[in-house]
Amino acid sequence: MLKVSKNQKSVESDIDVSIVIPVFNEEETLTLLSDRLLKTMDALGKKYEVIFVDDGSSDNTSRMLRDLFKERSDVVRVITFNGNYGQYVAILAGFEHVRGDTIVTLDADLQNPPEEIPKLLRKIDEGYDLVGGYRAQRHDSFFRTYASKVVNSIRAGATGIEMKDHGCMLRAYKKFIIDEVVKTRETSTFITALAQKFAGNPIDIPVNHEERAAGGSKYNLYKLIRITFDLLTGFSLVPLQVFTIVGMVISMAGGVYFLIELFKKVIGHHHGYGLHFAFLFLLLSVVILGVGLLGEYLGRAYFAVCEHPRFVIREILEKKD
Repeated sequence: MLKVSKNQKSVESDIDVSIVIPVFNEEETLTLLSDRLLKTMDALGKKYEVIFVDDGSSDNTSRMLRDLFKERSDVVRVITFNGNYGQYVAILAGFEHVRGDTIVTLDADLQNPPEEIPKLLRKIDEGYDLVGGYRAQRHDSFFRTYASKVVNSIRAGATGIEMKDHGCMLRAYKKFIIDEVVKTRETSTFITALAQKFAGNPIDIPVNHEERAAGGSKYNLYKLIRITFDLLTGFSLVPLQVFTIVGMVISMAGGVYFLIELFKKVIGHHHGYGLHFAFLFLLLSVVILGVGLLGEYLGRAYFAVCEHPRFVIREILEKKD
Protein backbone atom coordinates (compact mmCIF):
# COMPACT_ATOMS: atom_id res chain seq x y z
CA MET A 1 0.00 0.00 0.00
CA LEU A 2 1.23 3.50 -0.80
CA LYS A 3 2.71 5.18 2.27
CA VAL A 4 2.17 8.90 2.55
CA SER A 5 4.74 11.13 4.14
CA LYS A 6 3.78 14.18 6.16
CA ASN A 7 4.98 16.43 3.37
CA GLN A 8 2.65 14.71 0.88
CA LYS A 9 -0.55 14.88 2.90
CA SER A 10 -1.34 18.47 2.06
CA VAL A 11 -0.86 17.76 -1.65
CA GLU A 12 -2.96 14.58 -1.66
CA SER A 13 -5.83 16.19 0.23
CA ASP A 14 -6.22 18.67 -2.63
CA ILE A 15 -7.36 15.90 -5.01
CA ASP A 16 -11.13 15.79 -5.32
CA VAL A 17 -11.63 12.74 -7.53
CA SER A 18 -9.63 9.58 -8.20
CA ILE A 19 -10.66 7.48 -11.20
CA VAL A 20 -9.53 3.84 -11.24
CA ILE A 21 -9.51 2.02 -14.58
CA PRO A 22 -8.35 -1.60 -15.00
CA VAL A 23 -6.93 -2.27 -18.47
CA PHE A 24 -6.05 -5.52 -20.20
CA ASN A 25 -5.17 -5.55 -23.90
CA GLU A 26 -7.10 -2.34 -24.61
CA GLU A 27 -4.92 -0.88 -27.39
CA GLU A 28 -7.95 -0.44 -29.67
CA THR A 29 -9.90 1.74 -27.23
CA LEU A 30 -7.29 3.32 -24.96
CA THR A 31 -6.66 6.47 -27.01
CA LEU A 32 -10.35 7.23 -27.44
CA LEU A 33 -11.01 6.47 -23.78
CA SER A 34 -8.27 8.77 -22.51
CA ASP A 35 -9.28 11.60 -24.87
CA ARG A 36 -12.94 11.49 -23.81
CA LEU A 37 -12.17 10.97 -20.12
CA LEU A 38 -9.58 13.73 -19.77
CA LYS A 39 -11.76 16.15 -21.73
CA THR A 40 -14.70 15.41 -19.43
CA MET A 41 -12.69 15.77 -16.23
CA ASP A 42 -10.83 18.90 -17.36
CA ALA A 43 -14.20 20.57 -18.00
CA LEU A 44 -15.40 19.84 -14.45
CA GLY A 45 -12.88 22.13 -12.83
CA LYS A 46 -12.11 19.61 -10.09
CA LYS A 47 -8.66 18.42 -9.13
CA TYR A 48 -8.45 14.80 -10.18
CA GLU A 49 -6.21 11.86 -10.95
CA VAL A 50 -6.66 8.90 -13.26
CA ILE A 51 -5.08 5.61 -12.18
CA PHE A 52 -4.71 3.07 -14.97
CA VAL A 53 -3.93 -0.43 -13.72
CA ASP A 54 -2.31 -2.54 -16.45
CA ASP A 55 -3.35 -6.11 -15.70
CA GLY A 56 -0.52 -7.84 -17.58
CA SER A 57 -1.40 -6.68 -21.09
CA SER A 58 0.37 -8.48 -23.94
CA ASP A 59 -0.40 -5.98 -26.73
CA ASN A 60 0.67 -2.33 -27.04
CA THR A 61 -1.36 -1.19 -24.03
CA SER A 62 1.68 -0.84 -21.74
CA ARG A 63 3.55 1.33 -24.24
CA MET A 64 0.48 3.48 -24.84
CA LEU A 65 0.00 4.01 -21.11
CA ARG A 66 3.62 5.04 -20.78
CA ASP A 67 3.16 7.58 -23.60
CA LEU A 68 -0.05 8.85 -22.00
CA PHE A 69 1.74 9.33 -18.70
CA LYS A 70 4.44 11.39 -20.42
CA GLU A 71 1.76 13.60 -22.01
CA ARG A 72 -0.42 14.07 -18.92
CA SER A 73 1.73 13.27 -15.91
CA ASP A 74 -0.13 16.02 -14.06
CA VAL A 75 -3.19 13.79 -13.71
CA VAL A 76 -2.28 10.31 -15.00
CA ARG A 77 -0.72 7.53 -12.90
CA VAL A 78 0.00 4.01 -14.13
CA ILE A 79 0.30 0.81 -12.10
CA THR A 80 1.68 -2.18 -13.99
CA PHE A 81 1.30 -5.77 -12.80
CA ASN A 82 3.85 -8.48 -13.48
CA GLY A 83 1.06 -10.71 -14.84
CA ASN A 84 -2.67 -11.06 -15.26
CA TYR A 85 -4.65 -11.17 -12.00
CA GLY A 86 -8.13 -10.19 -13.14
CA GLN A 87 -10.22 -7.06 -13.37
CA TYR A 88 -11.34 -6.85 -9.75
CA VAL A 89 -7.85 -7.43 -8.36
CA ALA A 90 -6.64 -4.61 -10.59
CA ILE A 91 -9.30 -2.35 -9.11
CA LEU A 92 -8.20 -3.30 -5.59
CA ALA A 93 -4.63 -2.31 -6.49
CA GLY A 94 -5.93 1.05 -7.67
CA PHE A 95 -7.89 1.44 -4.43
CA GLU A 96 -4.70 1.01 -2.41
CA HIS A 97 -3.15 4.00 -4.20
CA VAL A 98 -6.03 6.49 -4.54
CA ARG A 99 -5.64 9.95 -3.06
CA GLY A 100 -8.97 11.64 -3.85
CA ASP A 101 -11.94 12.31 -1.60
CA THR A 102 -14.21 10.53 -4.08
CA ILE A 103 -13.27 7.41 -6.05
CA VAL A 104 -14.82 6.46 -9.38
CA THR A 105 -14.39 3.11 -11.10
CA LEU A 106 -14.70 2.78 -14.86
CA ASP A 107 -14.21 0.04 -17.45
CA ALA A 108 -11.86 0.66 -20.36
CA ASP A 109 -14.13 -0.70 -23.10
CA LEU A 110 -16.19 2.53 -23.34
CA GLN A 111 -19.51 0.74 -22.84
CA ASN A 112 -19.95 3.03 -19.85
CA PRO A 113 -19.28 6.51 -21.28
CA PRO A 114 -16.86 8.64 -19.22
CA GLU A 115 -19.19 11.56 -19.92
CA GLU A 116 -21.53 10.02 -17.33
CA ILE A 117 -19.05 10.58 -14.47
CA PRO A 118 -20.30 14.12 -13.65
CA LYS A 119 -23.77 12.67 -13.08
CA LEU A 120 -22.37 10.39 -10.35
CA LEU A 121 -20.30 13.16 -8.79
CA ARG A 122 -23.34 15.42 -8.50
CA LYS A 123 -25.06 12.73 -6.43
CA ILE A 124 -21.98 12.46 -4.21
CA ASP A 125 -22.13 16.23 -3.70
CA GLU A 126 -25.77 15.85 -2.64
CA GLY A 127 -24.66 13.73 0.31
CA TYR A 128 -24.74 10.12 -0.92
CA ASP A 129 -21.67 8.07 -0.01
CA LEU A 130 -22.03 5.47 -2.79
CA VAL A 131 -23.54 6.05 -6.21
CA GLY A 132 -24.03 2.97 -8.35
CA GLY A 133 -24.80 3.19 -12.02
CA TYR A 134 -27.20 0.74 -13.60
CA ARG A 135 -27.57 0.16 -17.32
CA ALA A 136 -31.08 1.27 -18.24
CA GLN A 137 -30.73 0.09 -21.84
CA ARG A 138 -28.04 -2.55 -22.30
CA HIS A 139 -26.13 -3.12 -25.52
CA ASP A 140 -24.90 -6.62 -24.75
CA SER A 141 -25.60 -10.03 -26.20
CA PHE A 142 -28.65 -11.96 -25.01
CA PHE A 143 -26.40 -14.36 -23.09
CA ARG A 144 -24.57 -11.57 -21.26
CA THR A 145 -27.79 -9.77 -20.40
CA TYR A 146 -29.61 -12.88 -19.22
CA ALA A 147 -26.59 -14.22 -17.27
CA SER A 148 -26.26 -10.89 -15.49
CA LYS A 149 -29.91 -10.98 -14.44
CA VAL A 150 -29.51 -14.52 -13.10
CA VAL A 151 -26.43 -13.56 -11.06
CA ASN A 152 -28.23 -10.46 -9.76
CA SER A 153 -31.11 -12.63 -8.57
CA ILE A 154 -28.79 -15.14 -6.89
CA ARG A 155 -26.83 -12.37 -5.20
CA ALA A 156 -29.93 -10.62 -3.86
CA GLY A 157 -31.38 -13.83 -2.49
CA ALA A 158 -28.16 -15.13 -0.93
CA THR A 159 -26.72 -11.95 0.53
CA GLY A 160 -29.61 -9.57 1.02
CA ILE A 161 -27.49 -6.82 -0.56
CA GLU A 162 -29.69 -4.62 -2.73
CA MET A 163 -28.02 -3.51 -5.97
CA LYS A 164 -29.73 -2.91 -9.28
CA ASP A 165 -26.77 -3.82 -11.48
CA HIS A 166 -23.73 -5.52 -9.97
CA GLY A 167 -22.01 -5.74 -13.35
CA CYS A 168 -21.92 -2.01 -14.05
CA MET A 169 -18.45 -0.81 -13.07
CA LEU A 170 -19.34 2.87 -13.37
CA ARG A 171 -19.67 3.67 -9.67
CA ALA A 172 -18.60 6.43 -7.27
CA TYR A 173 -17.56 5.98 -3.63
CA LYS A 174 -16.58 8.23 -0.78
CA LYS A 175 -13.02 7.62 0.37
CA PHE A 176 -13.95 6.06 3.73
CA ILE A 177 -15.75 3.19 1.94
CA ILE A 178 -12.68 2.41 -0.15
CA ASP A 179 -10.50 2.55 2.96
CA GLU A 180 -12.71 -0.10 4.57
CA VAL A 181 -12.59 -2.29 1.47
CA VAL A 182 -8.79 -2.15 1.44
CA LYS A 183 -8.55 -2.92 5.17
CA THR A 184 -10.57 -6.12 4.86
CA ARG A 185 -7.84 -7.75 2.75
CA GLU A 186 -10.74 -9.50 1.06
CA THR A 187 -9.88 -12.10 -1.59
CA SER A 188 -13.34 -12.03 -3.18
CA THR A 189 -13.71 -10.36 -6.54
CA PHE A 190 -17.13 -8.98 -5.68
CA ILE A 191 -15.98 -5.47 -4.79
CA THR A 192 -19.32 -3.85 -5.58
CA ALA A 193 -21.18 -5.99 -3.05
CA LEU A 194 -18.43 -5.57 -0.45
CA ALA A 195 -18.48 -1.79 -0.78
CA GLN A 196 -22.27 -1.78 -0.58
CA LYS A 197 -22.04 -3.32 2.90
CA PHE A 198 -20.01 -0.34 4.14
CA ALA A 199 -22.22 2.35 2.62
CA GLY A 200 -24.62 4.22 4.87
CA ASN A 201 -26.43 6.23 2.22
CA PRO A 202 -26.19 4.54 -1.21
CA ILE A 203 -28.22 5.23 -4.33
CA ASP A 204 -28.52 3.70 -7.80
CA ILE A 205 -29.00 5.91 -10.84
CA PRO A 206 -29.42 5.05 -14.54
CA VAL A 207 -26.42 5.59 -16.80
CA ASN A 208 -25.98 5.27 -20.54
CA HIS A 209 -24.61 2.07 -21.98
CA GLU A 210 -22.98 2.04 -25.41
CA GLU A 211 -21.91 -0.58 -27.89
CA ARG A 212 -18.45 -1.98 -27.27
CA ALA A 213 -16.00 0.30 -29.09
CA ALA A 214 -13.77 -2.58 -30.19
CA GLY A 215 -13.08 -6.22 -29.46
CA GLY A 216 -15.27 -8.54 -27.43
CA SER A 217 -16.09 -9.29 -23.83
CA LYS A 218 -13.32 -10.88 -21.78
CA TYR A 219 -15.89 -12.67 -19.62
CA ASN A 220 -16.73 -16.18 -20.76
CA LEU A 221 -19.10 -18.68 -19.16
CA TYR A 222 -16.39 -20.01 -16.84
CA LYS A 223 -15.56 -16.55 -15.49
CA LEU A 224 -19.23 -15.79 -14.90
CA ILE A 225 -19.55 -19.06 -12.96
CA ARG A 226 -16.47 -18.15 -10.91
CA ILE A 227 -17.96 -14.75 -10.08
CA THR A 228 -21.14 -16.45 -8.91
CA PHE A 229 -19.16 -18.77 -6.62
CA ASP A 230 -17.21 -15.82 -5.25
CA LEU A 231 -20.48 -14.08 -4.55
CA LEU A 232 -22.12 -17.03 -2.81
CA THR A 233 -19.15 -18.06 -0.68
CA GLY A 234 -17.85 -14.59 0.05
CA PHE A 235 -20.91 -12.93 1.53
CA SER A 236 -23.25 -15.56 2.89
CA LEU A 237 -23.63 -18.91 4.66
CA VAL A 238 -26.87 -19.55 2.78
CA PRO A 239 -25.30 -22.16 0.43
CA LEU A 240 -24.15 -24.26 3.40
CA GLN A 241 -27.50 -23.87 5.09
CA VAL A 242 -29.37 -24.87 1.95
CA PHE A 243 -27.07 -27.85 1.47
CA THR A 244 -27.72 -28.94 5.06
CA ILE A 245 -31.49 -28.81 4.49
CA VAL A 246 -31.16 -30.71 1.21
CA GLY A 247 -29.04 -33.34 2.95
CA MET A 248 -31.67 -33.77 5.67
CA VAL A 249 -34.46 -34.15 3.11
CA ILE A 250 -32.52 -36.71 1.09
CA SER A 251 -31.62 -38.62 4.25
CA MET A 252 -35.27 -38.84 5.26
CA ALA A 253 -36.26 -39.84 1.72
CA GLY A 254 -33.53 -42.48 1.74
CA GLY A 255 -34.80 -43.88 5.02
CA VAL A 256 -38.35 -44.10 3.72
CA TYR A 257 -37.12 -45.69 0.48
CA PHE A 258 -35.12 -48.27 2.48
CA LEU A 259 -38.15 -49.21 4.56
CA ILE A 260 -40.31 -49.58 1.43
CA GLU A 261 -37.75 -51.84 -0.25
CA LEU A 262 -37.33 -53.88 2.93
CA PHE A 263 -41.09 -54.39 3.13
CA LYS A 264 -41.25 -55.47 -0.51
CA LYS A 265 -38.47 -57.99 0.06
CA VAL A 266 -40.26 -59.43 3.08
CA ILE A 267 -43.49 -59.97 1.14
CA GLY A 268 -41.53 -61.42 -1.77
CA HIS A 269 -42.20 -58.68 -4.34
CA HIS A 270 -39.15 -58.39 -6.62
CA HIS A 271 -38.49 -55.80 -9.33
CA GLY A 272 -35.63 -54.30 -11.32
CA TYR A 273 -32.81 -52.24 -9.93
CA GLY A 274 -33.18 -49.16 -12.16
CA LEU A 275 -34.74 -47.13 -9.37
CA HIS A 276 -31.94 -48.14 -7.03
CA PHE A 277 -29.30 -46.80 -9.42
CA ALA A 278 -31.26 -43.60 -10.00
CA PHE A 279 -31.45 -42.96 -6.27
CA LEU A 280 -27.74 -43.73 -5.85
CA PHE A 281 -26.84 -41.38 -8.69
CA LEU A 282 -28.89 -38.59 -7.10
CA LEU A 283 -27.25 -39.18 -3.73
CA LEU A 284 -23.74 -39.13 -5.20
CA SER A 285 -24.51 -35.94 -7.13
CA VAL A 286 -25.56 -34.17 -3.94
CA VAL A 287 -22.45 -35.41 -2.13
CA ILE A 288 -20.13 -34.21 -4.92
CA LEU A 289 -21.87 -30.82 -4.98
CA GLY A 290 -21.48 -30.54 -1.22
CA VAL A 291 -17.80 -31.42 -1.33
CA GLY A 292 -17.25 -28.77 -4.01
CA LEU A 293 -19.10 -26.18 -1.98
CA LEU A 294 -17.12 -26.96 1.17
CA GLY A 295 -13.96 -26.76 -0.93
CA GLU A 296 -14.85 -23.21 -1.95
CA TYR A 297 -15.17 -22.13 1.68
CA LEU A 298 -12.03 -23.97 2.75
CA GLY A 299 -10.09 -22.50 -0.16
CA ARG A 300 -11.09 -18.98 0.81
CA ALA A 301 -10.09 -19.67 4.43
CA TYR A 302 -6.77 -21.12 3.27
CA PHE A 303 -5.81 -18.08 1.22
CA ALA A 304 -6.90 -15.75 4.03
CA VAL A 305 -4.68 -17.58 6.53
CA CYS A 306 -1.68 -17.81 4.19
CA GLU A 307 -1.96 -14.10 3.33
CA HIS A 308 -0.48 -14.59 -0.13
CA PRO A 309 -0.09 -11.31 -2.03
CA ARG A 310 -3.11 -10.66 -4.19
CA PHE A 311 -0.92 -9.11 -6.88
CA VAL A 312 2.65 -8.11 -7.64
CA ILE A 313 3.33 -4.61 -8.98
CA ARG A 314 6.14 -4.38 -11.49
CA GLU A 315 6.15 -0.62 -11.93
CA ILE A 316 4.37 2.56 -10.87
CA LEU A 317 4.50 5.66 -13.02
CA GLU A 318 3.57 8.83 -11.18
CA LYS A 319 4.71 12.42 -11.01
CA LYS A 320 7.16 13.09 -8.22
CA ASP A 321 6.23 16.11 -6.13
